[in-house]
Amino acid sequence: MLNVVAGVALAIWIYLMFARGRFWLCSMRDNLVAPPADWPRVIAIVPARNEAACIGANLRSLAWQDYAGTFSIIVVDDDSNDGTAVEASRVAAEAPPERRITVTTSSGLPSGWTGKMWALKCGIGAAEAQQTPPDYLLLTDADIVHAPDSLTALVARAADGQFLLTSLMAKLRCKSLAERSHVPAFVYFFQMLFPFSWVGRSDLPVAAAAGGCMLVRADKLRDSGGIDGVRNALIDDCALARQLKARGPIWLGLTERVRSIRPYEKFSDVRQMISRSAYAQLGFSPLLLAAAVAGMALIFLAPPLLALFTHCLGRWMGIAAWLAMAVSFQPMLRFYRLSPLWGVALPAVALLYTIYTLDSALQHARRRGGTWKGRVHVNAQSVQ
Repeated sequence: MLNVVAGVALAIWIYLMFARGRFWLCSMRDNLVAPPADWPRVIAIVPARNEAACIGANLRSLAWQDYAGTFSIIVVDDDSNDGTAVEASRVAAEAPPERRITVTTSSGLPSGWTGKMWALKCGIGAAEAQQTPPDYLLLTDADIVHAPDSLTALVARAADGQFLLTSLMAKLRCKSLAERSHVPAFVYFFQMLFPFSWVGRSDLPVAAAAGGCMLVRADKLRDSGGIDGVRNALIDDCALARQLKARGPIWLGLTERVRSIRPYEKFSDVRQMISRSAYAQLGFSPLLLAAAVAGMALIFLAPPLLALFTHCLGRWMGIAAWLAMAVSFQPMLRFYRLSPLWGVALPAVALLYTIYTLDSALQHARRRGGTWKGRVHVNAQSVQ
């Protein structure tokens, strides 16, 4: 029986390494492509709820973009109580005239909407009401800092591939022990679920995006139903990606140009971040939860247990699967400039993620699901 388990685990790792879009190679990057003949008009929408600590750095990075086209920023204060709007207005007064920053409010959260989606709805409405509406919308979070050429690279990529949505997975902060042990695995697992090379293929249904940085064709977003189509989605970025991929090509890649400055100093901070949406990823389904836990146990936990506590063929297959696991994690560890030894520890990290997923289901059962900055989105929709 143990030999069968070992054989299945090894077969799964062979599939993951060679037949799942080579996700682990981290090859989808935002390398520069040829610029468009004409630079389109872009407006950034920044939803912000209690982001006084981050919004200044975010807006400065946007206001001083080296973009050659027309570009402005709209900040939507989502009922903050920490001075977010005050800090945003202060930076707006310092911004170059050609990078106008407008600060507005979301004016309360209506029923049937998540807070972020309603803030985006308000910001997009303000953008479309301008005398010259934008060609593209840059939907970016308040804790994201952009390199001076990030918008130029995004627009060039979008124009080159005629993408309706062009998204960059922001490089997450990776300094504390909690971050070093969880962040690379977070991106690794995300790529495993949604291989970035498959996201960009029109012949495959896989659709995903990273909500911290999404460049969207304004007309195609409107034609697809707008933000209203994902108004109650907890995993809103992937929901929007599916909505837009139904109408045309999308693209998702890793980047060094866009960084998240949100800190996760403690393990409890990471747990809260992951638990917020893990059960939603499973469609709030107890059956899928059971399947996910069993899958994590077979794929990540069984190989080291077999390698350490069995003999003969099962042990060697467990060692091979554990080695494949560690090797597949190396490109992500290099991307985050961490020791390759973290690859050996991936089973332990996977165990923590499994525990967080169970906690996510428990919070949902207690009607505390999707809690974020004082709001509970227990009735939000799943990614399905």
